[in-house]
Amino acid sequence: MSELTKHIHRRVNKTELVRKIVERLHQDLAGLKSAALGTYAAATGEESKPENKYDTFALEASYLAGAQAKRVLDIEASLAVYKTLELRNFATQSRIESTALVEVDLDGKITHVFIVPARGSLTIEHENLSIQVITPQSPLGEALLGLRIGDVAKIDKGTRELEYEIISVK
Repeated sequence: MSELTKHIHRRVNKTELVRKIVERLHQDLAGLKSAALGTYAAATGEESKPENKYDTFALEASYLAGAQAKRVLDIEASLAVYKTLELRNFATQSRIESTALVEVDLDGKITHVFIVPARGSLTIEHENLSIQVITPQSPLGEALLGLRIGDVAKIDKGTRELEYEIISVK
């Protein structure tokens, strides 16, 4: 049995995959909250009072604190989505939808992507696979939705068109 065939028939525990994603989000959230508190302290502390009209340290720190607070809210919203996420198992000829784990081939390179409605742009190591977490709004997620095994998802990448052949959907 070829390496490719082994991957196609392998069942992946998506519940455990989601648990790992949630764990990673909690780690990111803890680190971000800590950084945001430090930035807030820098923006509001006594030592951050401007020394002259060109001293913008406090202003810059307050912008950074605001951006970090927004990211905290984004991660918390993503965690809420993952807590209620209904995972679906896909049959061989199912169309790709949210919660599909898709195996694609791009020029001979096999990639696994997990399409979820929140907080993509993560890569999770799971069951000896490197799984890229994407949203349906990402270029690849958008291109994959509605396709089936054997179809090709096409993405324009500047001067080049990338073609991802769908090998399996789980």
